[in-house]
Amino acid sequence: MSISVSNISKQFGDQKALDQVSFSVGKGEVVGFLGPNGAGKSTLMKILTTYYRADSGTAAVNGFDVVEAPREVQRSLGYLPEHNPLYLDLYVKEYLRFCARVFGLGRERISEVIAQTGLQPEAHKKIGQLSKGYRQRVGLAAALLHDPEVLILDEPTTGLDPNQLVEIRKLIREIAQDKTILLSTHIMKEVEAVCDRVLIINQGRLVADKSMEALREGETQVIEVEFDYRVEEPLLLRLPHVTHVKNTGGFVYELQFDTTKDMRPMVFDFAHDNQLKTLQLTRKTQNLEQLFSQLTTQPTP
Repeated sequence: MSISVSNISKQFGDQKALDQVSFSVGKGEVVGFLGPNGAGKSTLMKILTTYYRADSGTAAVNGFDVVEAPREVQRSLGYLPEHNPLYLDLYVKEYLRFCARVFGLGRERISEVIAQTGLQPEAHKKIGQLSKGYRQRVGLAAALLHDPEVLILDEPTTGLDPNQLVEIRKLIREIAQDKTILLSTHIMKEVEAVCDRVLIINQGRLVADKSMEALREGETQVIEVEFDYRVEEPLLLRLPHVTHVKNTGGFVYELQFDTTKDMRPMVFDFAHDNQLKTLQLTRKTQNLEQLFSQLTTQPTP
């Protein structure tokens, strides 16, 4: 396993930041790490990067224990923290040379990561002159310098405008082709776009660990339909796979189904058989954002 976490707990004074958290990330996986502010995401990532030490439990990166072999862990991973620490008075290449010396790397590797992260147009500038998007690219370049097998990215797209967000998301997808990535973010579309799996943490406890494929298969299907006349709800409840019916106003109804099969043809046939007209017929699904809200707005047991 590229990342292994077993029963990790961490407390700061009276606050329990992490409570018996366990999960693993396989080689080549891109895993989204979600949770509300203060849920424990950054604390766990700092434990994996050897910055914090857990109160109990064990964690390993590429087979190296974060307590017993911290140097090997640091060589095995690249880390982009939420608040990207950069020396704004240094030029891009100057800063990357500074970072490269930590790992004993030459200038050839600096040129490679500049190309990999699309920094060529800005490489001659001071970091303080760069946009937020390009500063994030500098942080990613620094994390990639020593060619780690594992990347831990903490809110890499926070504060970016829509164009910058798309660019960094594309860059992460490209990097993910040969890296294992643990990605913390509040942007659900980002997880849906780049991740294979999602972990959700709430109040220091892991409340979900699902593949994106399983999430899509388990989506709740909702059909919103507007008829030209009012329909008694018991009649709609007789439709196959219907679990819930709600009149949202006028002649508009939300029908919830427990199947992923598209039920719009069934609803259309129902209207035809009952001499009704369908004025609108829309399919919706429970998305990741709704699942996140459901799992993090209620107290963990």
